[in-house]
Amino acid sequence: MNVELISTTAEDGLRLDGALHAPRADSASGLPADAFIFLHGVGSNFYGSSLFASLTEPLVERGAAVLWANTRGHDGLYTAWIRGRARRLGAAYEIVDQCQFDLTAWIAALRERGHRRIGLVGHSLGAIKSVYFQAHAADDAVACVVAASPPRLSYAVFKQGRNQETFLEAMTAAERHVEQGAGESLLEVRFPFPLVISAATFVDKYGPQEHYNIVKFVSRVNCPLLFTYGGVELAQGGEAFAEAPAALMAAARGDQRLEVATIAGANHIYTDRHGELADVVVNWLEANA
Repeated sequence: MNVELISTTAEDGLRLDGALHAPRADSASGLPADAFIFLHGVGSNFYGSSLFASLTEPLVERGAAVLWANTRGHDGLYTAWIRGRARRLGAAYEIVDQCQFDLTAWIAALRERGHRRIGLVGHSLGAIKSVYFQAHAADDAVACVVAASPPRLSYAVFKQGRNQETFLEAMTAAERHVEQGAGESLLEVRFPFPLVISAATFVDKYGPQEHYNIVKFVSRVNCPLLFTYGGVELAQGGEAFAEAPAALMAAARGDQRLEVATIAGANHIYTDRHGELADVVVNWLEANA
């Protein structure tokens, strides 16, 4: 397959990079979308996902282009120059809502190349971004969404869970920094896993507003939507994953084309289960073409 490094510029001036995998020139997509945007998880980037690689080939073979795309939350921390000014970005500083700038720019870039039906495919936080974007933007170009293992970011659940002490300790520290006007201060936290994150980003992602709790906005998605989870992930992944499939199905509209699939034996990154995940995704796409 042909691979081209491409870039686009978001509305606020941030440059984003990616890699576009093109099908044969004489092929036509038999899937709901003629191009798919793949979105990475926390601290990752467009070239760092083995899961992306396993999903790309079967989609390209079926006539669709696949774009591995950076969002502004790529990698842990980096300095971006936006309209002549330096700005700290990366997973440590991102505000997830701003993924709307990133996806709008990538969709526009694909449309400029002649693609008219776009699919969003995200993993982990990238899965949340895929669902969040379409729930809020309702972009007519988006034909379907595949969300692989999006955690349920629920303050109410976390503060009652088995890691409540660790969670509340981190939240208290983050809220104190924000109240003191020091939201950009970096904290070392142990929840949901050990990471370095700014106080403002921690409150934005995990705070009581629950901006990114997928259960709250899944019913607003206006196109076919597939969620996948790993069986091991659901059993051992803690409150962010426990009972997520049932909660999503309960929150869906009666007329919504929504499906939740569980990959037996799979963990959060689908170790040794990439083939099974690809089969589930491709079969679902073909059924919704």
